[in-house]
Amino acid sequence: MKNVSFKINQTQGKARTGVLRTPRGDIRTPAFMPVGTAATVKAMMPESVTATGADILLGNTYHLMLRPTAERIERLGGIHKFMNWDKPILTDSGGFQVMSLAGLRKLTEEGVKFKSHIDGSEHNLTPERSMDIQHMLGSDIVMCFDECTPYPAERDVVAASMRMSMRWAQRSKDAFGDRPDHALFGIQQGSTTPEMREESSEALKSIGFDGYAIGGLAVGEGQEAMFDVLDYAPGMLPADKPRYLMGVGKPDDIVGAVQRGVDMFDCVLPSRSGRTGQAQTRMGAINLRNARHIDDPRPLDEECTCPTCQNYSRAYLHHIHKSKEIISSMLLTWHNLHYYQELMLGLRAAIEIGTLDDFAAAFHARREIGDIPSLV
Repeated sequence: MKNVSFKINQTQGKARTGVLRTPRGDIRTPAFMPVGTAATVKAMMPESVTATGADILLGNTYHLMLRPTAERIERLGGIHKFMNWDKPILTDSGGFQVMSLAGLRKLTEEGVKFKSHIDGSEHNLTPERSMDIQHMLGSDIVMCFDECTPYPAERDVVAASMRMSMRWAQRSKDAFGDRPDHALFGIQQGSTTPEMREESSEALKSIGFDGYAIGGLAVGEGQEAMFDVLDYAPGMLPADKPRYLMGVGKPDDIVGAVQRGVDMFDCVLPSRSGRTGQAQTRMGAINLRNARHIDDPRPLDEECTCPTCQNYSRAYLHHIHKSKEIISSMLLTWHNLHYYQELMLGLRAAIEIGTLDDFAAAFHARREIGDIPSLV
């Protein structure tokens, strides 16, 4: 009997709230997963990530297989013990990172041969090897191995790439085996072509997965084209399973995707922008490098309850970033992740009471106004 399940609690239009239950804890959906590429969310302690409201993290198969290696993590008790995170972890399959290596990899029906970006050592990643690595890591949610179709691409390239990913999906399912405490997600491909997305969805449904991801987006097509795909792609997938939009995204991407029926998200933006002096807020992105903040005693956002906004001024945040202090990355990343989790909380609450359209309108209206006026 499978010990991972998904229950939809409420719907409004295409949007829905739910709970993805796993032996390691419940994941409230719509959910945002902070990215812990190398078994850490950069500049954050695990306890701090928990404090932001995150129910689940994402880990990266490609990076972990190269360093410290999946075998070592398994010997040390698995990824949860290794990184001191007792909640669910989803790991990607490694396909996206390998495909981005360009001249360092060779793609065949069997899988991908590539050279490590760390030391040049040669590796072979196949659907079977990806499943084995994620098994050794102890991931709660495992992603099947796929090829992320490049964008833009000719129709025949999209079709060939998608169909190979579907063959790899079957091999991933076969290699995954019977693991009742763990989930396996399939990945829909097909670029921006409806017919290819439909064919991919039918292939995935015939194999059968615990959840389904929408892949091949946020790869340069732009928000308008992405939303065009999301107008139909989630509806091609089983309604009773979670839908995960991989690698997305900016706050307005997430709001639009939730309105179109997506349940799960991940993106490096909140942590990466925190390390580069940028705060994500309900007013939009704020650049703390800007000199307008140098004498500003106000918090980033007077309505935000995160430790950064409760205890530190814009002037201080400007100073520590310009001084390249480590605490700058810590405070801004904490704020950004807190903001993302508050956004998800607001989306869930709005769907529950049927006010999602009003929530989205207010979200866009406040961002349109922009940051508070400068004191200078």
